[in-house]
Amino acid sequence: MAGELVLLDFWPSPFGMRSRIALAEKGIPYEYREEDLRNKSDLLLQMNPVHKKIPVLIHNGKPVCESVIQVQYIDEVWHDKAPLIPSDPYQRAVARFWVDFIDKKIYELGSKIWKTKGEEQANAKKEFIECLKLLEGELGDKTYFGGESLGYVDVALVPFYSWFYAYEKCGDFSIEAECPKMIAWVKRCMQKESVAKSLPDQEKVYEFILHLKKVFGIE
Repeated sequence: MAGELVLLDFWPSPFGMRSRIALAEKGIPYEYREEDLRNKSDLLLQMNPVHKKIPVLIHNGKPVCESVIQVQYIDEVWHDKAPLIPSDPYQRAVARFWVDFIDKKIYELGSKIWKTKGEEQANAKKEFIECLKLLEGELGDKTYFGGESLGYVDVALVPFYSWFYAYEKCGDFSIEAECPKMIAWVKRCMQKESVAKSLPDQEKVYEFILHLKKVFGIE
């Protein structure tokens, strides 16, 4: 099931990082193609005509869109290497619940932290930390959300670490001070080559966000 594998992506995208981590964790070679989101390629528009967004995973000419669906697809196609999604139906349901929670909360609240000020930003920071604390509760004393090995929830959440520094700088707060267990988990994840090589430098992401703030007139 190897064949031709291409990932259309944009370097600071935490969603694209999910697919990069999953592919790296399983040792699957692929071609990475960086997209210019201001001038989207014909291939991107052809492969994702509905949303016209990255990431898009193209396997033997067939597109798989949406990052969580891509991680599921990668895990199903290359199921014999480093399984990510639990085989137990209940554990699988729990993992999907938390991935859905991450998708509905973390990106949106993080965006509010760097896009807003005053009371709106304060509320976003408060809710963001509350969400991380809920995730810390789910992690418990486990090494990873997946137990002793990197799993579906880990792959879905850890890419946002690359944006944490920008959130902290824009929101003037410390995530580690509020959620030390979360940062300890991140550090364990970052010891894995599949994660460390898939996440961009935090300061580079912060510079990218400062650029976006200028573009959108957010000061």
